Amino acid sequence: MTELLSTNWTEHALAAVASAGRRAGGARRAIVEFLGEQRCCVTAQEIFDGLRVERRAVGIASVYRVLDQLVALRLVQRLDVSGSIARYEPVRPGGEHHHHIVCDDCGRVDAFEDERLERVLGSLARRVSYEVAAHEVVLRGACVDCRPAAAVP
Repeated sequence: MTELLSTNWTEHALAAVASAGRRAGGARRAIVEFLGEQRCCVTAQEIFDGLRVERRAVGIASVYRVLDQLVALRLVQRLDVSGSIARYEPVRPGGEHHHHIVCDDCGRVDAFEDERLERVLGSLARRVSYEVAAHEVVLRGACVDCRPAAAVP
């Protein structure tokens, strides 16, 4: 299933890039394909490092430029989850998504899904008479490794 989501998003993103009049070659294609393989949000540096491991020559400036373009096309969501470091993840065409919990001490980011939370957010949208196109939930705190020993249950 994850592979199918990855393939669908990658194809969707490349088609949207082409529809926007941009070429989908070289760096842009490499970055889109890399993002399509990720399970959660990644930093520009992680994309750059991952592409280097795959022996795909893409400069860090190109990574940032392409990410800005993908965010502008609403293909990628920028998440400001830990200080000044932004993270990026694909916006799935079918609306599939997850939320994040961030450790304020070490910057660790974990994804979570919660059906009950989704129902509550839907109920809230109806109650305030909004048609909510998207939402993100970022919880902050201290992970088990960063909490003082006395605070660990």
